[in-house]
This record gives sequence, structure tokens and C-alpha cells, in this order.
Amino acid sequence: MLTFTKDFTLQEPIPDEGIELALGVLKTGRLHRYNTMKGERGYAADLEAAFAEYMGSRYCLACASCGSALYIALKSLGVKAGDTVLCNAYTLAPVPGAIDNAGANIELVEITDDYTIDLDDLDAKATRTGARFFLLSHMRGHMANMDKVMEVVRKHNLILLEDCAHTMGGSWDGKKSGTFGHAACFSTQTYKHMNSGEGGLLITNDPDVMARAIIYSGSYMLYSAHGARPDLDAFEHVKKITPNFSSRMDNLRAALLLPQLKNLDNQCRRWNDLYHHMQDRLLKIPGVTCPSRDPREYYVGSSIQWNLPKAGYEQIEAFIARCDERGVQVKWFGNREPAGFTSAYDSWQYFPGLATLDLPKTKKVLATMCDMRLPLTFSKEDCDIIADIIEDVIRELRLD
Repeated sequence: MLTFTKDFTLQEPIPDEGIELALGVLKTGRLHRYNTMKGERGYAADLEAAFAEYMGSRYCLACASCGSALYIALKSLGVKAGDTVLCNAYTLAPVPGAIDNAGANIELVEITDDYTIDLDDLDAKATRTGARFFLLSHMRGHMANMDKVMEVVRKHNLILLEDCAHTMGGSWDGKKSGTFGHAACFSTQTYKHMNSGEGGLLITNDPDVMARAIIYSGSYMLYSAHGARPDLDAFEHVKKITPNFSSRMDNLRAALLLPQLKNLDNQCRRWNDLYHHMQDRLLKIPGVTCPSRDPREYYVGSSIQWNLPKAGYEQIEAFIARCDERGVQVKWFGNREPAGFTSAYDSWQYFPGLATLDLPKTKKVLATMCDMRLPLTFSKEDCDIIADIIEDVIRELRLD
């Protein structure tokens, strides 16, 4: 019986340059981002400046995680306790976690068959709720038609925060993901497009938003040491009224990331080569569907999703179990119980009403949707083995 023996969680090693920079930090013992010598800026500040330049953004803040960056961004954009934040129902738990952390209520929006936000439902719920804030999660790297998204944003005068944890390096019609809204957050967690174990990057062009974010992140009165900040006078009216949440990135993680940023676009191309090969193989398997992607979307295929539309709940359970027995790790957002990193919206029960909230379109899509990582430690030959196993299991279970 054909089995797959590689680890789906094994990432490529940190580049030698990053290891050398990190060793330099370790040898000095000055890991804290503000522990620098006179005239020295530090790697966290260097990373902020470099990422802002890469994104074409005025300002950037390096944070401890993307989740903390999202929370800080929400607070900095003006979200207060009791406000309502619109958000697509298909996302990962740190996104609703950030909304809850800000004391806000969540209004979940349906998704469509292509895994992106349902713009008609967004329009209707923005009208019904009068919400001012919209957190758009580009979940698993799937971008909605951003031209149409921005039409809804402008119609309702929404304040848009983009969650770009899965779209670093991606773009819509030539405009980079993360540059459409008022602010955006990116992840450098191990399984994302740059790897520092944990980490987040927050960008905006608004000096007041960034001034608040820097203070929130835990700058004390050392905000002048940041690498992509507004002028110092932007801090004067917020420095005494903004709490410190101690959510900074350190120089060690920034040192690991700086060389990876220089190679990011090449890594994105490598992921897409794998993705296209895997997608081509999956589409040839009877019983499998993959949504087509708009040619204006430049995505980064670090994971792949597909549906088994003929399968029921027990059949999906059996499919995932059989694949796992043969070394293929498939995740499922339609599971009734959260597992690992994966949870559906009805398990976020710290929000009243989500346990019984009925989102029929979202439930229908997630019920048969499979999700799988594509680490760069895999080859196209590995993808062929994985596809062969998936096809075998589908045939065994008669899901074709």
C-alpha cells in the first residue's frame, strides 16, 4: 500500500544569513528591541523599515504575533467595547479572538463556494447593524474580488482592517494584499510565508493609528527607536492616554526575518509552482472539486483546499482517518469539534449566540472542504504521491 513519509509540518531551515544575525544578537544578549547601543537602531526597527518599503506603506510595527497585531490594530483604529465588527465566518481562531479581546461584538458574514466573503451578505449585514468596522480575513490565501469589496466598504463608510496572515506576497490586480484598507496585519508564525516561530507585522498609512499602535505594543516612551514611524509630534496627544500591552517583537526574531524578506517573492513563486501542480492533480480525481481563481488574484499557495461534495459527515471523517493512516495530513473545518489549529465558527462560544448561529452557505461549504499544507520541503513528486493516495482513498470510500 502506497504511503507518504514526509512531515507536513517540516519547514525549510532559516537562511544562513538569518542564523548568523541571530547568533550575533545572542552573543550580545541584547534581544529586547530597545536594548541597543548609542547610534544603533536594532533589527526590529530595521525589519519595520524594510517591510514598510516592501509593502509601499508609510508605517510598520513589528509585534509578538499576528493575533496581537490584529488586536492592537482594532484598538488603534478606534474599536471600543460594545462596537460591532463585521468578519467573514471562515477564518482562524486568533481573528475572533482579537475582536473579543477588543471588547467588541462580532457579526459573521457568509462565504461563497470559492471560500471568500459573500459580498451580498456583507452589504446586508453592514446595513442592518450599522457597523463601522470590517475585519476581512484573506483566509488560506483566498482573496475576494477586492474591487467589489471596496465598493461595499465605500458604500457603508467602513473602516477596513485586512488580516493578511495567509497573503503575504499576494496581490489583487497588481495591488498588494494589505494595502486596500486602513490597516493590515501579517503573520510570521512558523507555517506562514516568513518564519520566526511567532511574530506579526502591522502596516498603515495613518500616522495617528500607527502612533497609538506603537504605544499599545509596549514602546514605553522609546517610540523614537522605531524604524517606520510617524513624526514624533504624532505621539504627543496619545502617549499618556494609551495603555502598554507589551506585544513587541524582539531583535532575535527580527534578525531571522530580515534575510527571509529579501527572498519572499521567490519563495512565493516556489509555493505557487507546487500549488499549481497539486491543484492539477486534484482536479483530475473524480469526486474532487476546486474553485477556479480569478486571474487578477496573485495568491501564495502555501496550502490547498478542495471539496468532496458527494461525501457526508461520517464519510469525511473516514476519508481523513484513512489519509492519515497513509501519511497524508488533511484538516477539516466542518468538524463538529475543534481539532488542532482548526475550528468552525460555532465553536467560538465566548461570543453569545455563535453556538446556535445558522450560516447555511458557510456550513455547506465547510462541511465537505478539505485543507492541506504544502510546505516548501515537498517536491512535485511528493505531490504526485499525495494525490495518488487521496485518489485511492476516495475510490475505496466510493466518494467519486
